[in-house]
Amino acid sequence: MIEKFIEGIESCVTPEDLEQKLKTKKVLKVKYGADPSRPDLHLGHYVCLKKLKDFQELGHRIIFIIGDFTAIIGDPSGRNKTRPRLTEEEVKENSKTYMDQVFKVLDPDKTEVVFNSQWLSRLSSKDVIELSARYTVARMLERDDFRARFNSQIPISVHEFLYPLFQAYDSVYLEIDVEIGGSDQHFNFALTREVQRNFGQEPQVFITMPLIEGIDGKLKMSKSYDNAIGLTESADEMFGKIMSIPDELIQKYYRVVLRKWDEKLEKFIEENPRDAKEKLAMEITQIFHGSESARSARDKFIKIFREKTVPDDVPVYKTVSGKPLVEIMVEAKLVSSKSEARRLIAQSAVKFEKETVKDINYIISRKGILKVGKRKFLRIEPG
Repeated sequence: MIEKFIEGIESCVTPEDLEQKLKTKKVLKVKYGADPSRPDLHLGHYVCLKKLKDFQELGHRIIFIIGDFTAIIGDPSGRNKTRPRLTEEEVKENSKTYMDQVFKVLDPDKTEVVFNSQWLSRLSSKDVIELSARYTVARMLERDDFRARFNSQIPISVHEFLYPLFQAYDSVYLEIDVEIGGSDQHFNFALTREVQRNFGQEPQVFITMPLIEGIDGKLKMSKSYDNAIGLTESADEMFGKIMSIPDELIQKYYRVVLRKWDEKLEKFIEENPRDAKEKLAMEITQIFHGSESARSARDKFIKIFREKTVPDDVPVYKTVSGKPLVEIMVEAKLVSSKSEARRLIAQSAVKFEKETVKDINYIISRKGILKVGKRKFLRIEPG
């Protein structure tokens, strides 16, 4: 019975308790939380969502927590410095599309989505003191990232100690049976078990999933590191980003994201990494966009990067002559802001008619093809 739930995991604490819970035939409350520090979920989240789907398919209740309260603090897991704090407005804006993204994987009829501000914002000062009294500073400093920062005399703000306690209180409030998350959450989840015991509850089982590195091949996938492959990105962008991962990650992406591995696949990757990566990009892209869009993305990628030609279906943008390029990039939704447009120009990542644009005040006065980054094109036609 338990084999389905431990397939592809990093760790389980404890498998004996999980097996016992499963034998009771009780519908388990299975928790997963994501802080809306950025508006998009990514493939690292998908790894966990797939495991939640395993539980869901066998009738268990998924509780997806949008950490709108905890996001204001910022998860210190794996960080070598205090995270910048988000405003309530930023958190609300980032969380707007989370439900749509979650339901790309989970069945909405069998998933309960909640915001942890519903209960955490109601805690009084006395409640927070009571919660804080259930764990010691010495135990907090056993955590690798806190200990490293303390030993290196890098500041640790007191509010960062509250993050794992508030996350633990989520499980207390909801009386959670099982929690799932990335392997960087091991300390938080273990702390949660102790806090639940202190509240007289049976401690949750927790399952950690392997982390995957982002497209830089170095750091864990994270929107904060600008190395993520977002679930809502276009098929072209998703396919292109997967094709940009280092060859050393191909095997891990097959194992962790697709849960595929055998000797034949291992040999295929070893002998022909380019084709193996293209197959990987196809399979992941079609999960979120379907086969037709994935094939179209592949064909465009080949045209751009192998044949060095412009795609056939470049969108046309009609504008007035003499308009600043930065404004066009924002209005055509090639970038999310003028600051991003200026940053890309400064990085020599913008070309107009095959010439690199170096002036952030560049004015468009003639028609031509604009290329932003590696995969975005726009045919500009000034009136």
